[in-house]
Amino acid sequence: MQNTNQFYISRNYKFSKNAASKPKMDCENVLSQLGFENLGFKQSNHPSSAIGAIISFLGITKGLILLPFSSTLCMQYPLSKFFSYKVQVAKLKRCKIVLIVHDVKTLMGKNKNVEKEMKHFNKADVLVLHNEMMIEWFTENGYKGKMVPLYLFDYLLASNQELPESPKEAGREVVFAGGLGMEKSAFLYKVDELEQKDFTLKLYGNGYQKEKVDEKSILNYQGVFSPDEVLDKMKGNFGLVWNGNAIKECDGAFGKYIQYNNPHKTSLYLLAGLPVIVWDKAAVAKIIEEEQVGFAIGSLDELSEKLDNIDEETYSKMVSNVDRIRHKITNGHFLQAAVSNVLN
Repeated sequence: MQNTNQFYISRNYKFSKNAASKPKMDCENVLSQLGFENLGFKQSNHPSSAIGAIISFLGITKGLILLPFSSTLCMQYPLSKFFSYKVQVAKLKRCKIVLIVHDVKTLMGKNKNVEKEMKHFNKADVLVLHNEMMIEWFTENGYKGKMVPLYLFDYLLASNQELPESPKEAGREVVFAGGLGMEKSAFLYKVDELEQKDFTLKLYGNGYQKEKVDEKSILNYQGVFSPDEVLDKMKGNFGLVWNGNAIKECDGAFGKYIQYNNPHKTSLYLLAGLPVIVWDKAAVAKIIEEEQVGFAIGSLDELSEKLDNIDEETYSKMVSNVDRIRHKITNGHFLQAAVSNVLN
């Protein structure tokens, strides 16, 4: 469906072992599938920040020069260095601005001034936001335009990649992927305090603090892999979505954030065929329970008993629901549906 009036401008995405750039790169690829045309340079992964910034600046400048008047420009947020630059030129050209929002700094606790960030958002005509909870927060904080929910982030396979095999039985290997440092995931170093810990927590990511863990720990560190590699390395029965410093709840700035965002790791677990375990106050808990692709818990104290109560039949149902939804995730279904909603 080629529509010559819809555009995006690619930039350089610094390649790293963590998946920071993966959602934005995937979004561009899904936009291309939808018939949006890239006016900038081809998507690149130069590892140097300085050279990457120059490539991005030149590519964005080229794109803004080529951007036709009164067209639709789809952008992604945050775009720290170039946001105002892109918006000002797009506004001068009377373009409709659609903004796919990945992170909200105020909600993450990285920015205390909600009015200032909302001014950025109000420059866009339409926002694609994570879910209904985030839409509610934006309404309360003064966003004036149209908003559509994404529900889950898509996660595209590399060209030579296939979906991993689904797990066969309801075992007790729980996977946790992402930043393993104290800022985001301090709770990991407290799980050995749980009364019942007859499960293994397999960790994938960077920042693991081995010195904080004793030999009898239920933590089992597997290593750090690129976003494409990790899918084939990840083996287990469930994926855990949890954030913050506590085992009784998700607390701290990152813990609060999970009440509004859709963590990208949710999509990674589903893509790997794993049913998801999530905090019951997390925004994503709603879709996990509605789609029956996992379960929610109030505290990690409940995890052992929950695992006891999942029989093979229940698990097998979850896995087949996961299989249905992961085909959507890898085909860009969620962003396609949101953007189609935007354009109607």
